[in-house]
Amino acid sequence: MMSSSNPFRSVLLTCATVVLPWSWASAAEPVRIVFQNGRSAPLSAMALQGDKLVVTAAVDGYLPGQAFPLTIADHIYGIKPAGLNPATALLLTGKSAEALKLLEPIVAEHRITAKIAGNFWVEAARAALVAYAVEGNAAKCTEIGKEISDATPAQGIDPFVSLGKALLMPTTAKVADKEVAFRDLTTGNLPADVAAYASYYRANLLKGAKRDAEALEAYLMVPGLYPSGSLILNAAAELNASELLVALNRREEAIALLNSSVRNSADTLLAVEANKRLESLK
Repeated sequence: MMSSSNPFRSVLLTCATVVLPWSWASAAEPVRIVFQNGRSAPLSAMALQGDKLVVTAAVDGYLPGQAFPLTIADHIYGIKPAGLNPATALLLTGKSAEALKLLEPIVAEHRITAKIAGNFWVEAARAALVAYAVEGNAAKCTEIGKEISDATPAQGIDPFVSLGKALLMPTTAKVADKEVAFRDLTTGNLPADVAAYASYYRANLLKGAKRDAEALEAYLMVPGLYPSGSLILNAAAELNASELLVALNRREEAIALLNSSVRNSADTLLAVEANKRLESLK
């Protein structure tokens, strides 16, 4: 059992204060590419040809065939694709094949924005890489890992490539070796999202090995140390941590985490499951 002085224990109640910054499920505004001169064009009317963005349909004063250097695209404006959060929730609840059915169209549609600030492609592509790894598809992991690394050159080889390799470790590998591979991705100055994913899958591994105290701590690290990684990851970790807390008769703390999980995962499978568990604890 975790000591009452453990810093992760405080996460149990503070997690409940995390709120969703906006409703991604609200009426979606078409994603637009905003240029440095302030003008913009809908993503649906643009295509990438080499290093140029080319207009494919007459819209907003633009004519088909007009081309602009990719470098003058300043940022992406619009609401996160509606399927991204539900897909991530499916992935984190063991439904990776179903997650890919939602993720692959998003990755394809947003691919031309991969190198533009504020894009949604990188998040979707990284989730897809994790899904491919869970499915055991090493070839797809390599392919999309290269695309992600090309889109984020400042980082060199994207750290999600290493996460994919850890997830692809054979079932015959020792738990200790897998645990180290995940733990190594939660240290240093790695991005919060890769650390959050790594901590979550490390917790799953520890839980499967009946090391519940360590698993609980690893789940709580997700919202406690890497809260900016993903609200959906936070929700999944809170959901799993609550189950371990119930087993320890720490009902109040479990309820706090479940309420936070519901808020962090609106309109996804995670919210449905968290609500079910809340009902069972009444």
